[in-house]
Amino acid sequence: MQTRVDALSGVLARAERERRMPPLVVVSSDEALLALEAHDALRQSARALGYTEREVLNADARFDWSKVTQATLALSLFAERRIVEVRLPSGKPGVAGATALEALAESVPADTLTLIALPKLDRRTREARWASALARAGTWLDIETIERARLPQWIGERLARQRQSVPPDALEFIADRVEGNLFAAHQEIAKLALLYPAGSLSLDQVRDAVLNVARYDVSQLQAAMVGGDRKRVAKTMAGLRDEGEALPLIIWAIAEELRALIRVKALVTSGRPFAAAARENRIWGPRERLFERALGRLDLDRLEHTVARIADIDRLAKGLRAPKADSDPWLELTDIALDVAT
Repeated sequence: MQTRVDALSGVLARAERERRMPPLVVVSSDEALLALEAHDALRQSARALGYTEREVLNADARFDWSKVTQATLALSLFAERRIVEVRLPSGKPGVAGATALEALAESVPADTLTLIALPKLDRRTREARWASALARAGTWLDIETIERARLPQWIGERLARQRQSVPPDALEFIADRVEGNLFAAHQEIAKLALLYPAGSLSLDQVRDAVLNVARYDVSQLQAAMVGGDRKRVAKTMAGLRDEGEALPLIIWAIAEELRALIRVKALVTSGRPFAAAARENRIWGPRERLFERALGRLDLDRLEHTVARIADIDRLAKGLRAPKADSDPWLELTDIALDVAT
């Protein structure tokens, strides 16, 4: 059974009623904080129901997958109910791992909570036989990334848990300071509970308490550029520069996104349906929606001209002369990203 993480409370409530945890639970997420909280909630409920023994298996590249079978089928000398956690940070089990996971799905032990931790899987991996088998055999919790547009709401919900509230401009203020870092957001929210009593807080109180702990990455820049968010493009570029991000990485990220736009635009222009063109170029989920909107405002000539400008910026970044470009490659990159976002 596949479900969203907001249904976790229902899964736990059912376990309490039945006095038994679901035998197999998969938690799939790139949000480390939310995945950790889901794991903690599952373990806490399991312990309350008598799952007193726990074994953790970290499935790295050299992992012996026979240990999964041994752990899940072994009888405990000390407890009738056990927790077995299998952590697969790469999301790629390989041939041996896929076989072991399929076998596990076929014979999940009833008195063991088998908890499998995965990153967010791409569409192709999600449709692999081993992943499909796990989804059919157990409960699959997908924890979505908290996008910037949802971040103020998420912060407000967290504040409500500690019986505090702030005005919308204060929610935006916090979101700006912790963007891309949910662990930092969690810490700042907890700090507000320590500094102030329950009730409504003002923007000034929030300003006094919250630190600037924003963290930026190139994927945020790509999303803002394709999504047409000029304000966020400028802010993210400034943040990447201040944090000392490697310039070649940013050049590569922008160029790759432009080339992807060109490939999809060319296919759509030739008559291919957008959905098919997107799949062919491995563009799915939120990124697919951004691309569809972006292609309405961008034409091929403009995109190809922009890619040509990237070559001059690459020369600047390597200390070479580029007569048609500004002397500061950061300014040129910002100008390109803002132009695509327009």
